[in-house]
Amino acid sequence: MKIATWNVNSIRIRLQQVIDWLIKNPVDVLCMQETKVADEHFPRSPFEQLGYHIYVSGQKSYNGVALLSLKALQDVTAGFNSILPDLPPEWNQQKRVITGVIDNIRILNLYVPNGEAVGSEKYKYKLQWLAVLRQYLQTLLASTTNICMSGDFNIALEDKDIHEKINTQDHIMASLPERQALRDILALGFADAFRKFTSEGGHYSWWDYRAASFRRNLGWRIDHHYLTPALYERAKSCTIDITPRKLPQPSDHAPVTVEF
Repeated sequence: MKIATWNVNSIRIRLQQVIDWLIKNPVDVLCMQETKVADEHFPRSPFEQLGYHIYVSGQKSYNGVALLSLKALQDVTAGFNSILPDLPPEWNQQKRVITGVIDNIRILNLYVPNGEAVGSEKYKYKLQWLAVLRQYLQTLLASTTNICMSGDFNIALEDKDIHEKINTQDHIMASLPERQALRDILALGFADAFRKFTSEGGHYSWWDYRAASFRRNLGWRIDHHYLTPALYERAKSCTIDITPRKLPQPSDHAPVTVEF
């Protein structure tokens, strides 16, 4: 089984690129983030023609997550409130969470808030969001053994996940509180699939559109697959495909695929 995660940065703009990639890389499940489209306008037909079942949780112009699966998923839910019904409803306003089960594996597709700048209101929201995610996962883990938590986490957990050493206390996506919040989540029993196979730095999944960052390989590894122990043991590979990033008008992210 192959599960990929890809922040497509607008599915309607990047539709043909995603279709072409799936034809060459027919993964069992594709987790997409930043689809940026309301559910009723999601372009279903091209994916259905490839044999994919489609599950979406989107909104106009911002955020949005989707699952494409060659087999029908079970127990598909969106948002935190499906698992944590007592949360205030505003936690469901931004479409950032969707999950479903395939072959006894719960796939959790996440688009973690960016946070904008350290100390900003959006940064505070990001840290609160991550705390809610931890609570959500604690509830899931009470009844679920195999979880593949995938998506754009907007956090580089280690300095080697970034193109150069920076002041992590002051840089969004690398600040100490963000990293600690993610470590607190991983401490529930998750491990990084990519790091099972690749220990060195220099491997990235996101490059800013500015300053010729991709050409200069000034990237960040912020797109991840985190696995519970039994699933981690089953992982055979985890790779980043930079090919779509070379295309005209690409997403700023590359797809990352884990194979079991």
